[in-house]
Amino acid sequence: MHGIETVLNVLGSVALLLWGVRMVRTGLTRAFGATLRRAIAACSRNRFTAFAGGLAVTGLLQSSTATALLLSSFAGRGLIPLSIALAVMLGADVGTTIAAQVLSFDLGWVSPLLIGAGVISFLSSESEKARHLGRVAIGLGLMLLSLKLLALATLPLRSAPAFMAALQGLQDEYVIAVVLAILATWFVHSSLSIVLLIVSFAASGLVEPRLALALVIGANIGGALAPYMAQAGADVKARRVPLANLITRTIVGLVLLPFLGPALQAMTWVDPSATRLAVNFHTAFNIATAILFLPLIDVVAWACRRLLPDKPVADDPGRPRHLDPNVLDSPAEALGCALRETLNLGDRVADMLRQTMDVFERNDPKAVKAIEAADDAVDRLYEAIKLYLIQTSHNELGDEDGKRYVEILTFTTNLEHIGDIIDKNLMELAAKKIRNRYAFSPEGTAELKAFHARVLENLGLALNVFTTRDSALARRLVAEKTAMREAEARAADSHYARLREGRPESIETSSIHMDVIRDFKRINGHLTSVAYPILEAAGELADTRLKEAQPLIRAPAGS
Repeated sequence: MHGIETVLNVLGSVALLLWGVRMVRTGLTRAFGATLRRAIAACSRNRFTAFAGGLAVTGLLQSSTATALLLSSFAGRGLIPLSIALAVMLGADVGTTIAAQVLSFDLGWVSPLLIGAGVISFLSSESEKARHLGRVAIGLGLMLLSLKLLALATLPLRSAPAFMAALQGLQDEYVIAVVLAILATWFVHSSLSIVLLIVSFAASGLVEPRLALALVIGANIGGALAPYMAQAGADVKARRVPLANLITRTIVGLVLLPFLGPALQAMTWVDPSATRLAVNFHTAFNIATAILFLPLIDVVAWACRRLLPDKPVADDPGRPRHLDPNVLDSPAEALGCALRETLNLGDRVADMLRQTMDVFERNDPKAVKAIEAADDAVDRLYEAIKLYLIQTSHNELGDEDGKRYVEILTFTTNLEHIGDIIDKNLMELAAKKIRNRYAFSPEGTAELKAFHARVLENLGLALNVFTTRDSALARRLVAEKTAMREAEARAADSHYARLREGRPESIETSSIHMDVIRDFKRINGHLTSVAYPILEAAGELADTRLKEAQPLIRAPAGS
């Protein structure tokens, strides 16, 4: 039982370390995510400013993996050249060693102060930024506490024969040690955590110095492998950035592996302390990688393009364009991406609605099939947005973000319903009209075209209301609902008048004509719903449309 308790204590300490790293990263991303992204974009003028920008940003984020995923997103959308993205990554790799250097010192006494200050800031502040900074302080405190707990947890391992025998088997098997460290780092997605674990083992005397250096090499290669594997299903342009980072780290690791003895001697000259050897080698590894490859970023970029060439990809209208998975830790930015994709969905639905009247006028069966295919694309796009919003909601959402989340999800659902009405109802009516060779009367066609044009105009207005949340536009949209109801009544009266006249076209198409108007009105109702939350928040929405009931007049008693 003593051995099981020791293992559980070690695993718990490592888990606490990983959670602390995550809290720091997510806290900084949520507080300064947009600022950090703008900083990277602003620093991408040349390789040296890009290197400095990557170093500064990752020094704050404490995660080169997060920076790699961010750069992959930029490169995938063509916002940053591949060679400049590699320069940023070289700076990011050096930047992530800053946290390892700081945390390798004995700062356990700071842990309760950081946790206390972070909890107070998180619980007492109304400001979202202050709460996120409180999260960062808690994360740093947990990281320092976990390192202290890890040092205590590993003390019994020195007297455990089985564990020491396993380590002895690795003492001269440095290739196996590198592979194990690569797998461990890929599994936890944090080279910082693995390096700090190696430092803790080295300080406790559990691993000899040369083995510690081999494990650090594996941690650095594994830190580059994690983002590359995470982007396995992404666009080719997005995958080239983590591939370039993996190539550079692997080359340096393979070069250094046969020279662990001289490397250890050099690190001993810098600082002979067992605690400092591993962390200093970690920093030296990444500085050497930057010095070697910063002049060669164009060559590495060329090699990545050869290894991952562009592939012709058929344009899929159902593929999302703006749902960036790398900003999910920042709800405000993720909701912005979802909003842009919702506008794309709205444009797809508008194209379907625009083509609807052409189908009724031209009696074209191919156009019916085209709209059916367009609805399939709309359904796929809607599912992608919904899944993205669900992933976003896994983070803490503030009041404003929570309201926006509901608005986006509701509006996308309504747009998807509109697509279904066009495909399942209107196109079925069009197919019936084509199959029976019916034709609307000239007056009926004019009425339907006017009704259709009005709904199409309201769709554009609804998209503007959704984007701007402007109460004046929202009032216009709600007013259009009443106008549409009046237009429906006028169209029905005109149609019934033609029926009384005995117009053959009107008699044949009567049910189709009225069902088309009904479906256009249903579409307009779905569009109008986007205005109500905005008017309700502005206090411009009445509780009920019912007139006030008149009091009953009772007859006098005895009458």
